[in-house]
Amino acid sequence: MDDFTFARIEKQIESVYTPEEVLLLRKAYELAASAHEGQKRKSGEPYIIHPIAVAEILIAFGMDYQSIAAALLHDVAEDTHFSIADIRKMFGAEVATLVDGVTKLGKVPLDKHNQTDRQPTFMSRENEQAENLRKLLLAMSEDIRVIIIKLADRLHNMRTIQYQPEQKRRDISLETIEIYAPIAHRLGIRPVKDELEDLAIANLDAVAYAEIEKALAEQEPLRKEFLEDIKERVKERVSEIVKNPEVSGRIKTVHGIYRKMYMHGKEFEEIYDIYAIRIIVDTVGDCYNCLGVIHDMFKPIPGRFKDYISTPKPNMYQSLHTTLIGKEGIPFEVQIRTWEMHKTAEYGIAAHWKYKLGYSNSSHQAQAIEKGLGWVTHILEAQNESGDASDIVTAIKSDIVREEVYVFTPKGDVMSLPAGATVIDFAYAIHSAVGNKMTGAKVDKRIVPLDYTLKNGEIVEVMTSAQPGKGPSRDWLKIVRTSEARSKIRAWFKKERREENIIEGRQDVEREIRRSKIRLSEEQELKLMAVICEKQKCATPDDFFAAIGYGGIVLSKIMPMIKDEANKIINADAPRQPAVQTRPKRTVSSDGVVVEGIDNCLVKLSRCCSPIPGDDIIGFITRGHGISVHKRDCTNVPSVISLAAEPERWIGVYWSANVKTEFNASLILTCLNGKMLMNKVFESLENLHISIQSVNTRETKDGRKLIYLTATVNGVEHLKTVINRLEKLDGILNVERGGV
Repeated sequence: MDDFTFARIEKQIESVYTPEEVLLLRKAYELAASAHEGQKRKSGEPYIIHPIAVAEILIAFGMDYQSIAAALLHDVAEDTHFSIADIRKMFGAEVATLVDGVTKLGKVPLDKHNQTDRQPTFMSRENEQAENLRKLLLAMSEDIRVIIIKLADRLHNMRTIQYQPEQKRRDISLETIEIYAPIAHRLGIRPVKDELEDLAIANLDAVAYAEIEKALAEQEPLRKEFLEDIKERVKERVSEIVKNPEVSGRIKTVHGIYRKMYMHGKEFEEIYDIYAIRIIVDTVGDCYNCLGVIHDMFKPIPGRFKDYISTPKPNMYQSLHTTLIGKEGIPFEVQIRTWEMHKTAEYGIAAHWKYKLGYSNSSHQAQAIEKGLGWVTHILEAQNESGDASDIVTAIKSDIVREEVYVFTPKGDVMSLPAGATVIDFAYAIHSAVGNKMTGAKVDKRIVPLDYTLKNGEIVEVMTSAQPGKGPSRDWLKIVRTSEARSKIRAWFKKERREENIIEGRQDVEREIRRSKIRLSEEQELKLMAVICEKQKCATPDDFFAAIGYGGIVLSKIMPMIKDEANKIINADAPRQPAVQTRPKRTVSSDGVVVEGIDNCLVKLSRCCSPIPGDDIIGFITRGHGISVHKRDCTNVPSVISLAAEPERWIGVYWSANVKTEFNASLILTCLNGKMLMNKVFESLENLHISIQSVNTRETKDGRKLIYLTATVNGVEHLKTVINRLEKLDGILNVERGGV
């Protein structure tokens, strides 16, 4: 049975920390135990088991006593009557700051000494997630220990997630694999990243997880024999040239296999690096000597060698990787590194946090860590520029979750960028001024288009203009893949082109309003702009239009709000119609649409807007063809029914509870003209188990491609998932719904 008392960790901390520090940790435990007394976890265990488990994880990382104290206290301010001010008074500012950093917004009790504090309110769960993540990254940028504590907290919660309801398990697992595992990866904390990913996949796709576990279990006897044989042979040969090498074997994580099988379409037998051998030696020279021996012993697979020693990953990871063919044609990977590299590979930033906080004199290490944390600054700067906290979530999913590509400047300097980055991203990664003056680029001395996707090992030269006033194009916002480049482009337009931004923004808004068939009087337009400016925190309409123009506000995100507010204003000004008594009759179509007041009539879904379950709909009585059902925001539906030419022909309809499960939805994809793009689209839809009914393409005058796609979905939420997945594909600029 688990020990729920301080005794569980007492021996560990007594061997690591000073007597004074142990006393403070005991005091932190006693406060946590008292504050959480009577509280239970979903498992039925006393709540205090969670803070103790988080502290254990951090002790293994070698964290300082303030971090352990914060781990013991990390839920006190969130779940009990104690405040951050109370913790500060009892344990000092440093511990209180760490606890505050990992405490969610809206969960901290009001400070007893500041009764004016207000709890924040959130528009949605996604908005709350984004704001909490922003708070966490801000705290992390000041003290790296905050994120290490948070990752330990999430790791223990995932280890005990089986006690949560099914939907909550899925929600937490999705957040873990999209947010926290990528952060652990970027910080180089490999064991945490691997375990978080495996636990998340076990909850998100239990069937696939079980299939992979079964395949691994079936190969276990062969695996043990194979790895032991390789280890013995490698150690025998390597020991001839290197003193005391450490040789170990491992298998690829379930999540790593899952990604290659279900996201890259490979069979289990096609995955080359399921087996791996790790060699740890004393010096860098020993690493390269071992590499020569290994390549002499086994046949290397071409194109599978990576030198992360000379070119470290952004998370400071260093190692030599090579994939070889063993006996019976079984491929396996070999990783070669020094002991110092191994420490960084296992614990990443957690192994070097003292340098970041200035506890050590190693300026080289401190600079390396500062560079490794540059992505946090870039994400926060991009969010400050846009003012939209959801950009943080987007940046983490798009920038840090991807693999990296390594390219060179003409002077031989190495630049690391997310896979899929373009030459424009490269230019802005060098400096804002280089990106802003960019006119073109050469890759390996060959001129390439601006949307060219960079590949490993290429030499990139940016061509710039000396002409004053030269700046980026607005189209670049649709091409770049990094949040850093996007924020710098927006910053340039915000600073240099205010008048142009106002004109551009006003035209965009007017165009979207016309497309929505919203007709407003001059007085109604003034009312609408007043409401929009208030909601978007803009002092004047010009400020709002300027923000649209430079991209600080994304018009597509707020158009539903604009339509809603416009209709409210129109309806408020419309003359009131006398109430009409309707018959309490209804008919349900085969498509699951309920029509109020009419029996036994033909009901069909309009082809102009293709409504699906979840859409707000309305019916139109056609002559001789029954009821035609439209989306409420369809261009063929008047904004104000009472002002329509024949208002009596519009009728209330809605989706029934037993609506059928499959509907055809049409999508329009605006893409770069890549040769393999269509295959990526088909592969992505196939992974989602989406049936494609029809597909057509055409090229635009500016060299882009439009893909008109009809697919089978079961409702609006399902369609949103499909759209989100397609929008993440490299080369897809925009995805929107269309008519059949």
